[in-house]
Amino acid sequence: MTRLFTSTALSGGMLLALCAPLSAQEALPPIDVQAFELGKIKVGEQRVGTAQKDEHSAGAASARVDSAPTPRQRTDAFGGYTISNRQTETFARDTLERAVDIAPGVVSHSTGGGRNEQNIYVRGFDRWQVPLTVDGVRVYLPVDNRLDFARFLTPDIAEVQIAKGYVSVLDGPGGMGGQINLVSRKPTRELESEIRSQVEFGRDGSYQGVRTYGLVGTRQDLYYAQLSGAWQGFDGWMLPASYTPTPNQGSGFRDQSYTQDHSLNAKIGLTPNATDEYSLNFIRQEGLKGAPLHVTDPIATQRFWEWPYWRVQNLYFLSKTQIGESSHVKTRLYWSKFDNSLVSFDDPSHLIQAFPKSFNSRYADYALGAELEAATNFADVDTLKALFFYRLDNHSEWQENYGQNALGTRAGCVTNVPCNTQPLITSMEDTYSLALENVFHPIKDIDIVAGFGYDWRHLRQAQGFAVPQGTTDYRVSDTEAPNYQGAVIWRYEEGQEVHFNASSRVRYPTLFERFSTRFGGATSNPDLRPERATNFDLGWASAFAPKSRVAVDLFYSIVDDLIQSVPAPQFGVNVTQSQNVGDGRFWGGEVSADYFVRDDFSLGGNLTIMHRRVQAPTTPQFQPVGVPDVKLFLFAGYRPLPGVTLTPSIEMEGNRWTSTTNGAVYYRTGAHFLTNFNADYQVNEYLKLTAGARNLFDTAYTLTDGFPERGRSIYFAAKATF
Repeated sequence: MTRLFTSTALSGGMLLALCAPLSAQEALPPIDVQAFELGKIKVGEQRVGTAQKDEHSAGAASARVDSAPTPRQRTDAFGGYTISNRQTETFARDTLERAVDIAPGVVSHSTGGGRNEQNIYVRGFDRWQVPLTVDGVRVYLPVDNRLDFARFLTPDIAEVQIAKGYVSVLDGPGGMGGQINLVSRKPTRELESEIRSQVEFGRDGSYQGVRTYGLVGTRQDLYYAQLSGAWQGFDGWMLPASYTPTPNQGSGFRDQSYTQDHSLNAKIGLTPNATDEYSLNFIRQEGLKGAPLHVTDPIATQRFWEWPYWRVQNLYFLSKTQIGESSHVKTRLYWSKFDNSLVSFDDPSHLIQAFPKSFNSRYADYALGAELEAATNFADVDTLKALFFYRLDNHSEWQENYGQNALGTRAGCVTNVPCNTQPLITSMEDTYSLALENVFHPIKDIDIVAGFGYDWRHLRQAQGFAVPQGTTDYRVSDTEAPNYQGAVIWRYEEGQEVHFNASSRVRYPTLFERFSTRFGGATSNPDLRPERATNFDLGWASAFAPKSRVAVDLFYSIVDDLIQSVPAPQFGVNVTQSQNVGDGRFWGGEVSADYFVRDDFSLGGNLTIMHRRVQAPTTPQFQPVGVPDVKLFLFAGYRPLPGVTLTPSIEMEGNRWTSTTNGAVYYRTGAHFLTNFNADYQVNEYLKLTAGARNLFDTAYTLTDGFPERGRSIYFAAKATF
């Protein structure tokens, strides 16, 4: 319903509304935010022969009220999973890596080391093998694609779509093990706005930081517009009280754990009729962070790094045009830019740059891309879709070195003054993909899906730099590979479904894997082949009671030509090289369920069992790190009073493999059991207050060697919608 306010309403009636409690029936959760349909990938979107909802009706979202105490989980076709904005808010998952931990088959952890990044694994596949997209536009760092998922804030995300194993060939190349797509929000009313703010404290009440989010938008008959932004500034986070201090890290706040991020999202679209849509979008993210030290490694062996800026921005145009009764064309055009600065110091003071280990490194990357998808529906029995994909990635970098001149000596070098500045080096690469997907609907209850894609990559230029050798032009080579997939979905009764799918997809190695010398410790391998994963998934889902559902998935993946960094001595020097040295087998199962005991009380959760085995003959001690054998997430929702919702939840994870910094020793760590609690009070239609705690019992645990995780934190939040 449209809300328009006069000055009198704002000064008087609005104040009364904010203070007046709601009746029991009025105490329902607010309308869930609407996802930007043009920005979705193909997870759960395969069925044909059914009517599509009217996305352009101004009142379309008005009926989307979820009266459940907790948001329901959503498993999609082919074993995918979608996390809603209401889930990230209810479970206080304010950054992407925290949000995905509530999904079955998905887990996050810190990479450790000097980079201080958060990685995500989908059924055992990590950030190199699982592309990240925003509204379907790939977020890709051409050198190494070492994305830090903690930089992506969730208040501005309507949905997190997670494709697991099966990624449609229509969503472009690279989906070897899955895909994560962040779907932006879209306005639903003539005038709408939202403000959120959350302040967070450590286990002893010490201030840690604040998050703020704001949105304003409008939706009219022929157009819509929206502007939103999110910001967080954290001094750091606190270690558990039971943490034992070391010479590298005392008790209390984790050193160098500060972070600051902000994002801006602007959207304007035209909807000339009920089927067509044309949208121009701009997203900019920027942040800075510190990098905590390994708590036990000798200080002399560690890196003292920080990132003064980390910036990603996308300008993209999305459209859908209906052609006749049964065909349509979608386009996606984009320009992406990534800028990054990494500064290295001599010691933990982060003040001195005098030795060769110190440098100022800067990246300036951009990408240009175009995608064209055409689809036609034959008599509501068969749908054929085709995709053309093109992307150009350009990487440029330069570096200021300390402690050595262009000849590799210390002559003339002065502390905190660059002694040598390397020239600009550039790499350029084209990626193409052609894909076809057909969905056959022989009878109303069965869908049969077949897809084929062919990808190829053309490396135009690849450069490197070393002291005293100077700039190097690497030998370039091209790569191409086919992709295959198929699926069957049988909806044998209303609310009952069985599916089976198979997918064989490749992942191309990054410039880092092919050419990086890794500060002199590695040698290049221009002929590195792509990895390939063949994924199988068998699933069943059942709506066994009103508002209640259970889903089960079994999966198995065969990985060929696994890329690893292995010892490769050359000319008597011990260096490493990325090689196709191993094969792997990943398998396991997932169960997710929601049970609504009554209107004011619900239970839910999911369980994942995961095993990975990798054959690496040249590195017998190697173990696949980062993924626990078992993962459990359970929650309950209880509404004891009108407007009050209590949401306790627990997280349990088993042990996972990790390794010492030098990779010589692999061992098991990380088993933990965490309790979280969230309490919401919907004061009225416009205002909600929240209080909660993460890791309520201040449990100490470590997921990555030498990098303990955060202890208890307490937060207070307010959300106003108009």
